[in-house]
Amino acid sequence: MTAAAGSIAERAAAVRERIARACARAGRDPASVRLIAVSKTFGPEAVAEALAAGIREFGENRVQEALAKIPAVAELAAQRGLPAPTWHLVGHLQTNKARAAAGAFAILHGIDSTRLLQALDRAAAAPTRVLLEVNVAGEPTKFGFAPGDVAGAVALAQTLPHIEVAGLMTVAPRAEDPEAVRPVFRGLAELARQLGLPELSMGMTEDFEVAIEEGATMVRIGRAIFGERA
Repeated sequence: MTAAAGSIAERAAAVRERIARACARAGRDPASVRLIAVSKTFGPEAVAEALAAGIREFGENRVQEALAKIPAVAELAAQRGLPAPTWHLVGHLQTNKARAAAGAFAILHGIDSTRLLQALDRAAAAPTRVLLEVNVAGEPTKFGFAPGDVAGAVALAQTLPHIEVAGLMTVAPRAEDPEAVRPVFRGLAELARQLGLPELSMGMTEDFEVAIEEGATMVRIGRAIFGERA
């Protein structure tokens, strides 16, 4: 089955099966991997369809798009007797959107600077769970802390009363062969172990099985669930 074939329910089932197989290879419980369905550019109806298929956690890349979508999905879910979803911000967060993001999402994946950590702490009314984005491969076009700067960012966050660093996140370089990015995932996992951080958000449609084998606790899957974006 290609990423674009079948219904959302069929694609979700196929992704869950791939997660289970990757966990089996790694000797892990599939329940240790959270599936985050990345719904950017897809409307509330598609999210409701994924909810009906059993997906409970969704990722958005842009705050403004999410702020319009979240209440619309909540209304559809209530109408259809579906549980309310949990929302993740998985894209880059601009400092001027910190207040809106802190109140809208259960966890923010792409925290990539100490300036943003401080802005979130000032903006948040309650403890805000975050993942620090790490540019493991050192790509100049990507956001994220350099690996050597992460410990200092964690230390800073520990002084901020409204910030809880739950773990680390990375976006691997695009590669024809997912095996080519295994060292990126392995490096992030080792850094998280050194820092005592439990959550690892890594792996997308192209490479999530390798990410799971290297310890991902969250995988961010868009195309393999929702199909190709227009």
